Amino acid sequence: MAEKLKDKDYDLISVIYNASQAADTCNQYMRDADQEGDREARQYFNEVLETNANLVQKGKDLLKNRL
Repeated sequence: MAEKLKDKDYDLISVIYNASQAADTCNQYMRDADQEGDREARQYFNEVLETNANLVQKGKDLLKNRL
């Protein structure tokens, strides 16, 4: 019988998913900023993308130890 997924593990999965989605969305926003020549906005979206990518990796590392 499979062990029930604990709420905190589900929460980690949810945050990983949402941070991953945000990173994907920022890629589109970066392209939009590039098309308009807005380097400042592109840099901001890149920072958000990197932050979310780091959060995804940290969450994956936490899950490896729990599942």
